[in-house]
Amino acid sequence: MATPQTPHIITPLPGPNAQAWLKKDEQYLSPSYTRPYPSVIERGEGSMVWDVDGNRYIDFSAGLAVCSTGHCHPEVVRAIREQAGKLIHMSGTDFYYPAQIELAELLAEIAPGDAPKRVFFSNSGTEAIECALKLARYVTGRQYVIAFLGGFHGRTYGALSLTASKAVQRKGFGPLVPGVIHIPYGNCYRCAYHLTYPACRYACVSYLEDTIFKTIAPPDEVAAIVVEPIQGEGGYIVPPPEYHQALKEVADRNGILCIADEVQSGVGRTGTMFAIEHWGVAPDIIAVAKGIASGLPLGATIARADLMDWGPGAHASTFGGNPISCVAALTTIRLIRDQYLDNARLMGERIMTRLWSMHARFPCIGDIRGKGLMIGIDLVKSRETREGDHDLRERVIIRCFEKGLLILGCGASTIRFMPPLVITAAEVDAALDIFEEAMGE
Repeated sequence: MATPQTPHIITPLPGPNAQAWLKKDEQYLSPSYTRPYPSVIERGEGSMVWDVDGNRYIDFSAGLAVCSTGHCHPEVVRAIREQAGKLIHMSGTDFYYPAQIELAELLAEIAPGDAPKRVFFSNSGTEAIECALKLARYVTGRQYVIAFLGGFHGRTYGALSLTASKAVQRKGFGPLVPGVIHIPYGNCYRCAYHLTYPACRYACVSYLEDTIFKTIAPPDEVAAIVVEPIQGEGGYIVPPPEYHQALKEVADRNGILCIADEVQSGVGRTGTMFAIEHWGVAPDIIAVAKGIASGLPLGATIARADLMDWGPGAHASTFGGNPISCVAALTTIRLIRDQYLDNARLMGERIMTRLWSMHARFPCIGDIRGKGLMIGIDLVKSRETREGDHDLRERVIIRCFEKGLLILGCGASTIRFMPPLVITAAEVDAALDIFEEAMGE
């Protein structure tokens, strides 16, 4: 029996209204979008969304990790409405307004590290990365940037040059921005160079120092290391415990800036305000977006104040940090900091416990990993070889959709669980019941 915490599917999927919208979409929208199933969403509330035919789903994607406080949180909606009635836009490039300054102050306060900080506002995660990349080269005067295989940083040219998640994302767009060098990411079960955890702990850091610095890029010509604390699109990869500390040590020793891409992992998703806090590292520059404003477009690049010291005109944005997005972000960040961080941690533990209970039942489940509500589960053909099963992953995602659960994949064969930070225990249990049923089928 359907309850407010469970899905309620009342039509074949897609329903008749959805089919009509899908035809228009095919006619008018770019085919470059990657929709895994035909859901046409009309409204949302909390962790639930409804499609145009009235079918109700549990959203375990949070609008791609964006709707951190759930869909249409009443306090966020109230803040947006009040601001829209006063001031919708005054470009922060040319004018001052309180909401932008207040948000910059809040971000500077909560970002890791004791050094004073400054903030640049943009519209998205990829723009936040573009800013970080430009700033690093501007400040250091160096040409090379280190990024990681499996990393995803966006699709504009600078961010795409850092991205190495899927070849299709780069195919046909070269030449890209020069000077970017990719190295393996520190994970103990997919690394091409080392197969065991003890060997892999510092392996990729050693590869950077012993190979890259000695053969391709002298360290005094490297501007920055751009790293996701937890790789997102690459498969929700959590690195070994001392990995980020080791990277930061190498960076500091050589005058290289450490840029943390927190676009997907930041603003409470992992149970801390920034995922890098799990490793006790204070990056020089942080890029955030997605969950920062509960669905409104906003990106932010947070840097040490002594680094973000470029002059007027060096970088700008017409719409970045507009008043409505800023008040939405102020409300979102305070809600997460004061109310939902513990919930993200507790519900993440609840999900992990349930997934590990399925591990014994389903041999096709490989590794399960994550922090807070950023959890990945690999579907494999064999646990011994760890060969991923992409087709099975796709079938499970579709079957979950048909049962009323919205989930997404990442990497080659990983399913990611990234529900809103307001998710309840009842909604978690209902979602995992559906997932287990789909796996059983």
